[in-house]
Amino acid sequence: MSVDLLLIHGLGGSRNIWEPVIPLLESEREVHAIDMPGFGETPPLPEGEEPTAANLARAVHEECARNGVERPHVAGNSLGGWVALEMGRFGWAASVTTLSPAGLWSRPLGEPNGGGARMLLRGSPWVKAARPFLSLALQFPQTRHAAFQSIAARPEKIPPDAARALVLGWLDGEGYNAANRAMRNHVFDPSGYPEDVPVTIAWCEKDRLLGPPKPHRRPAGSRFLVLPGVGHTPTWDDPELVARTLLDGSAVAAPA
Repeated sequence: MSVDLLLIHGLGGSRNIWEPVIPLLESEREVHAIDMPGFGETPPLPEGEEPTAANLARAVHEECARNGVERPHVAGNSLGGWVALEMGRFGWAASVTTLSPAGLWSRPLGEPNGGGARMLLRGSPWVKAARPFLSLALQFPQTRHAAFQSIAARPEKIPPDAARALVLGWLDGEGYNAANRAMRNHVFDPSGYPEDVPVTIAWCEKDRLLGPPKPHRRPAGSRFLVLPGVGHTPTWDDPELVARTLLDGSAVAAPA
């Protein structure tokens, strides 16, 4: 019997972040990589519905159910890791594996410094004018290093086509601002987490975006490990390490 593994990207990303690891997973899992509401090809949540991790989890669960995917093993990166944890809380995940999950900080982060800068950037004429030159600029390893050093330990390993998709996903994601605001104004609450949902929290050693999760934010009984030498979004840094982590975390019985 095939084992369903659902992959959830982080804030500003799309399902394309999983491209390096999917071929390494497909021989052992039925892989489902999705775009969260407001990112990639998926429209945002309905107007008036705050895109908290819990609400995003509900929308992802409903989409899975429509496609006949019931209680998959779930893995997520960054905000996607928090969404995966919420799916586990509601009983919608057979297991949860997170890569540098968001939400495990002590207190809400509040509004980012220069919170409106991204909105201005997306709408600015010079960004629109520069779009045709993205593909050319991102051919150069130095450009990719400058653009993605905050999310990858070795950003030059991100292929130019994937780099372009990352930039456009960040600029064009309709749900980015609302999801960023909701993410920063809440924390993950581990109290009462189901004991029958194995949880693996894998922290990326070279993460430059988030600090390590606070121990009191981890679900009781969760497994914590550090992934050496990789950045916040580690799939291009070390696909084999990430794939092995996801396979271990989604095993029928999570490793001790």
